Amino acid sequence: MDKLKNAIIAFFSSNRKVFWFGFLIATIATALELFRGRAENYHVFADATLYFWQGINPYTHEFVEELHRYFLYTPVFTVLFAPIAFLPDYIGGFVWNLTNYTLMYWAVMTLPDKIAVPKLKIFLYLLLLLEQSIFPFQYNITVCYIFLYAFTLLEKDKPVLAVLLIMVSATTKIYGVFELALLFCYKHTFRNFCYAALFGAILLVSPAVVKGFDGLLPYYNEWWSILHEHNTEEIYISLIHLPPIRPFMVAHSGEVQMGSLALLSVVFFATYKRWSDFTYRTRMLAVLMGWILLFSDASENHTYIIAFSGFMMFYYTKAEHTLFDRILYWSNWFVFGVMPVDVLFPVPVYAFFRKVLWLDVCLFTVTWVYMIYQTLNKVNSEK
Repeated sequence: MDKLKNAIIAFFSSNRKVFWFGFLIATIATALELFRGRAENYHVFADATLYFWQGINPYTHEFVEELHRYFLYTPVFTVLFAPIAFLPDYIGGFVWNLTNYTLMYWAVMTLPDKIAVPKLKIFLYLLLLLEQSIFPFQYNITVCYIFLYAFTLLEKDKPVLAVLLIMVSATTKIYGVFELALLFCYKHTFRNFCYAALFGAILLVSPAVVKGFDGLLPYYNEWWSILHEHNTEEIYISLIHLPPIRPFMVAHSGEVQMGSLALLSVVFFATYKRWSDFTYRTRMLAVLMGWILLFSDASENHTYIIAFSGFMMFYYTKAEHTLFDRILYWSNWFVFGVMPVDVLFPVPVYAFFRKVLWLDVCLFTVTWVYMIYQTLNKVNSEK
């Protein structure tokens, strides 16, 4: 028994072995979903991209009826996704998922060394949620590793590539634009925002290679309309959809989002004297990544890999961990990582905790408020 225990510990202490273990799971998951015809998200990405390049509008109800899914990404996405979309599905699906998996691993393992913990611990904590995103071919992995790697690049004083990555995220799915706030914490702020404006403009007009400049604005308008329609039809895992306040929150989602963001902005600028502190920057990024999920009107379980990555950076900026820290650490991992996996947890029980008690949203709300409190009070922040 001891030999088995030691072998397991040795296995999961090896960066190379853990990477290939997760890579194998991602490969099997991709193959199962492709060969069973269940890769709906990938087919929506690919078909919408091909439609766009053929001059067919993917932001229509006819597209939704044909694919049984909305295409929620900007025309910029169809330009960037084109090299994969033109591959055969049985190749493109693997390229998409395994590239995302690899880049997520890379982003975690290259986090700043000031996060003084083996990065493998962070990756292992995220692995279950990462594989949950692999199964449905989700784009949120891309958004997540851009958040992490752009932060690392900013810390290493490589702002040009960092800003480019942020703008790729921002112009395909708006989540990424909020990371631009961190530019205030680094030198050459004005220059970096100029880079953001330049890269954003280039990316936003890039679909003109297909549609021409005259036909581009209507596509963005139609994308915005279909996005708003989609977000009002479903119930998602966020505070916006939490019963019994959902009717009010959904009806005023824009005001709630902007109001909460405005409050965070006031706090951020009021604490400008702490911008030079690495721990503060890391924790504010973690708070921001949590806000994106809690106040989104389209959060799903696997989307929380973004918030979880921020929580991990917050957790490992602490010199010591209290009992409450550990409770949050393991309860979040169990609720978001283990419970949604039907081979690990009974589906009816999960449905009760998810759809009746809303345990996941309530738990992460507590976690997020706790992160804000400790960030502002400098609690246990020095390694």
